[in-house]
Amino acid sequence: MNDVVIKRFDELDTKELYEILETRMKVFVVEQQCPYQDIDAQDDGGVHLYIKKDGKIAAYLRIIDKEPPEKLMQIGRVLTIERGTGLGAEILKAGISEAASLGAEKIYIEAQVYAKGFYEREGFVVSGDEFLEDDIPHVPMMLELGSSRA
Repeated sequence: MNDVVIKRFDELDTKELYEILETRMKVFVVEQQCPYQDIDAQDDGGVHLYIKKDGKIAAYLRIIDKEPPEKLMQIGRVLTIERGTGLGAEILKAGISEAASLGAEKIYIEAQVYAKGFYEREGFVVSGDEFLEDDIPHVPMMLELGSSRA
């Protein structure tokens, strides 16, 4: 088990923020050849989780509070640099746990279709129709947090 760093935006120092943004750009813009606006004005209200390996971010996600009255939070920007090592599941489980500790009753994600099975393994279920975001097929998914998961 790796150490997971959990920080709100205003707790990140400039080097951490720079590395987070650089890593997200590497994965979502360069690797996926998808020019889009990654810095989207939601980072400052989010909780950021990451795992470092060899001094660099190897896995990351952010949690955004979507609807406080319904206690709905969104997990997004889920990434790993080292695929097939279990880091993805580790950071996702940490994100689910953190969202639950923040009071979430439901967690929403917009999963890239190829990763649907990854999220299903953690209990997410498809909650709507497939859609294109930045020309990449996505599917909305929801996880209901109950007493058995909390």
